[in-house]
Amino acid sequence: MRSKKAFLNIITNLLLELVVIIYGFIVPKLIMKSFGSNVNGLISSITQFLGYITLLESGFGPVVKATLYKPIAQKNKKEIANILKASERFFRKISYIFIIYIVLLSLAYPLLINKDFDYIYTLSLIVIISLGTFAEFYFGMTYRLYLQAEQSKYIISILQIITYIINIVLIVLLVRLKMSIHIIKLLTGLIFIIRPIWQNWYVKKKYSINLNDADDNYKIKNKWDGLAQHIAAVIHSNTDITLLTLFCDLLEVSVYSVYYLVVSGVRKLINSFTGGIDALFGNMLANKEKNNLNNKFNMYEVIYLSITTILFTSTIILIVPFVMVYTKGITDVNYVRYTFGYLIVISEYIWAIRLPYSSITLAAGHFKETRTGAWIEAISNIMISCILIIKYGIIGVAIGTIVAMAIRTVEFIYHSNKYILNRSMWISIKKILLVFFESLIIIFICNNLHYLENTNYLNWIINSIIVTSISATIVLFINYCLFKEEFKKIYIIIKQVLKRKKNAQ
Repeated sequence: MRSKKAFLNIITNLLLELVVIIYGFIVPKLIMKSFGSNVNGLISSITQFLGYITLLESGFGPVVKATLYKPIAQKNKKEIANILKASERFFRKISYIFIIYIVLLSLAYPLLINKDFDYIYTLSLIVIISLGTFAEFYFGMTYRLYLQAEQSKYIISILQIITYIINIVLIVLLVRLKMSIHIIKLLTGLIFIIRPIWQNWYVKKKYSINLNDADDNYKIKNKWDGLAQHIAAVIHSNTDITLLTLFCDLLEVSVYSVYYLVVSGVRKLINSFTGGIDALFGNMLANKEKNNLNNKFNMYEVIYLSITTILFTSTIILIVPFVMVYTKGITDVNYVRYTFGYLIVISEYIWAIRLPYSSITLAAGHFKETRTGAWIEAISNIMISCILIIKYGIIGVAIGTIVAMAIRTVEFIYHSNKYILNRSMWISIKKILLVFFESLIIIFICNNLHYLENTNYLNWIINSIIVTSISATIVLFINYCLFKEEFKKIYIIIKQVLKRKKNAQ
């Protein structure tokens, strides 16, 4: 059952990320063509500033999820209700503080960019964009965490797929009707508000959860242990655009957002292969299945790093040619930045490599044990980026992110192997060194090939198929030769899941 749920979570999460990627490519392009790169930069900047409100979450969400694994495994409904009630109370407090933050941001932020847009234009856009975030904190966050811990993330994914598809259709329609950016963001934002409200209702009805019987004085232990982890994650997601807004201009923010659009798309694909896997690990840890955990993690590590190598190595080669096609005809700023393109892919590549190790570490609830590394990551990211952005601009923030990512990745690899899997970290180090070796081989081969000129999407797609095929062939051949047993076990699990699904039908 657990394997089936994990498989279902991965498949639906993969479909969701594909839809999100399509959404992410369509919407900014429409905005840039219809309203200009400045507006696209403004929306990206506002979104990042709103993202800082999640600092108030203090890493509470992952702690809640880790706390839920044991009572869910034991089917302890009373304990589950207590945890959810405490979580709901916490997130609703954040939603009230969020309102104050919006007021302050609405007063201060327009002054930063008043040379580009008038005060009311920017203020009203901030309020409109913030509605979805408020609804998520007030109505949906607690129940989203529960579904993730219960290994039912596929329910969230299906709901999100529906809302994103509706949004894409609506945005295309509104742009063609020549509606203002404010009307577009308002109407599409209302759809995202409905999602957490339905999520709230569904969980309470489906799992017969009655929070009225919960203990109002119940407190979740160690709720501040995730603070450092959370701050590091928020800084990773928001620092670059914030610094570009403060030290550069909205055109540079737009350039960054276009490149990040590509790497975040790849990141989402990678995330789809981790969807619900932390819950699987958390369940095994709660049931003290150490041998099973090690076997499953070893299989997951091999297949995950294989997929990561294929996708990110291909992205290094293809990112700038794609941006050239994507921004064709947009001349208000130069979008062709080779060095920056390579650096931003490398930074996310390093982040992706650490994901299996960070997932199992947080599933084990080791927040306090790894908080020092989180502080080092956050501080080094800010300091290096601030120093380098003055001289190197957009490239400087990318370098700062790379250094911070590398430091934190090493810590997660060390901690997860030594304290959770109880094995030598060199088992993972060898696999990661193999990842970089394979990437160098692929880049060398692909850079010596002759491609169609990237003048349109069709040519780029043909070139991307060639590059990705070469990457997949090299990676899968080498990894199958070195990890034959792991690949055989993965094949057996997939075959069993598909057989069960067929019998169920």
